[in-house]
Amino acid sequence: MWYTKYLQWYDRPFAGITPEVLDMVREKNDRLNSDSPLVSIVIIAHNEEKHLISCIWSLLDNHFDFPIELITVNNNSTDHTEELLQRLDVTYYNEDKKGPGYARQCGLDHAKGKYYLCIDADTIYPPYYITTHIKELLKPGIVCSHSLWSFIPDASHSKASLFAYESLRDMFLYLQAIKRPELSVRGMTLGFNTELARRIGFRTDIIRGEDGYLAFQLKQYGKITFIHSRKARVVTGYGTLEKDGSFFRSFKIRFAEQFKHLFSLFSKKMNYEDDESNILDKF
Repeated sequence: MWYTKYLQWYDRPFAGITPEVLDMVREKNDRLNSDSPLVSIVIIAHNEEKHLISCIWSLLDNHFDFPIELITVNNNSTDHTEELLQRLDVTYYNEDKKGPGYARQCGLDHAKGKYYLCIDADTIYPPYYITTHIKELLKPGIVCSHSLWSFIPDASHSKASLFAYESLRDMFLYLQAIKRPELSVRGMTLGFNTELARRIGFRTDIIRGEDGYLAFQLKQYGKITFIHSRKARVVTGYGTLEKDGSFFRSFKIRFAEQFKHLFSLFSKKMNYEDDESNILDKF
């Protein structure tokens, strides 16, 4: 698989990464970064020293023929994330206010590119990911793009169970995107027009959903495009997928919840009310 070489270093602490790999990634980063980028590739990272090298390496291995900048937002990390970024000579900014909204807004404030790709540090990106998104964003009337993701195979999850989960999830996302595309957006696979996004900004008062909110607001300027191509399908860790216990239990809960709202997806929604449990406690 295309991500095999990156997986060798996924889940390794900073101290376990060889100098040869660190020097190789650093050299790629120094060679590819431009002071006048067309595209800003912005990684957000909170305590991601074990995943960051695989993420950055995969992005720098991408095939593209336009100038880019790669920057990282270190979101209040307490591990060796910042030390790793310094070792790789990656441009980064420290955002002390914890939360994806704060981190993504920090990246948006510093981005120089006309187009912006949101990146999560625990995710690995395929070789034509950047090009595939930018081709869509260059089309007239397109202001936002997003794509799909798979989970990294491991000993705890069979290929059959992952295939079943992802197939059903993807089918639901396709249906959801017909009338409510903003609900199918995930920040780790999100791209947009930087100038238009700055007019709106990311919400910093919510725990999750800052990505969908931005996409929803961008609809006033144009269309959201859903990229189905495997060229833009990333692989990622399990994050909060198993917060409900076992993978199977999580699957049942999520499927039941999505099925309950299935028929409402065939109508557009003009506004969304905040869930109190999703409001960020600032005190």
